[in-house]
Amino acid sequence: MKKNYTENFHNGPGGWHGFQDNFVGPKALEYKDRSITSYGPWWIDYNHAPPHGAGYLSLLCGIMTRGPLNEALKESGGSNRFIEQNFSTDFTNAEFRIRLRGELLSRGSQVVLLIQSQQKEICSGWMLTGQPIKVQKTWTEHSLRLTPDASQWTSLGTRPDRADMYGELPLEDVLANVNVNLFLVLFPLDVRPMGDPGGDPDLLRPGRDYRVWQAYLPEGYVVVDSVSLALTS
Repeated sequence: MKKNYTENFHNGPGGWHGFQDNFVGPKALEYKDRSITSYGPWWIDYNHAPPHGAGYLSLLCGIMTRGPLNEALKESGGSNRFIEQNFSTDFTNAEFRIRLRGELLSRGSQVVLLIQSQQKEICSGWMLTGQPIKVQKTWTEHSLRLTPDASQWTSLGTRPDRADMYGELPLEDVLANVNVNLFLVLFPLDVRPMGDPGGDPDLLRPGRDYRVWQAYLPEGYVVVDSVSLALTS
């Protein structure tokens, strides 16, 4: 398997896409001037709500690492060069590099890398919260090391009613086979109900079962013009 993945977006988004919500699924990012742009407002991903899960997050942009890909993924991301060129899904000790810029009112959140793996009928995600990515107006390049040091990572876990799909697998096992996707995400989100949510807000679905105050959520946009992954295993 190939081990040095590079995407410079010279020929489209290369499989990179955004995410609308649990019901619509993937959505296309703006593709312009050999770059991809993710604009807010972003969906509140409530699949990992507290206190059982890590908390709320928003998905900026990402790529599937293994197929098969449904029509919506092909339409939103175009040709997925990671899958087509058969890159390894063993990310243990890999170096992830990204060049980006943007304007972001983070409101307590940080941009971090999320990796996900499907094993034993469970999808397990880990976020590299120990190496956050700072977004600035000018282009900056960032290098992240994906080591199996659990102190650098936060497990997504799951809310109780999504335990049929999500859960927690050992970090080492997830890094060794990132066979679902990798995503840039905003975490954690400060989700505040607007008015009475009509029940426990963490058991309900913010943005769907009740309205939230947008003023406490991140705003802005993020532009990416190159991504690389140097795989060592």
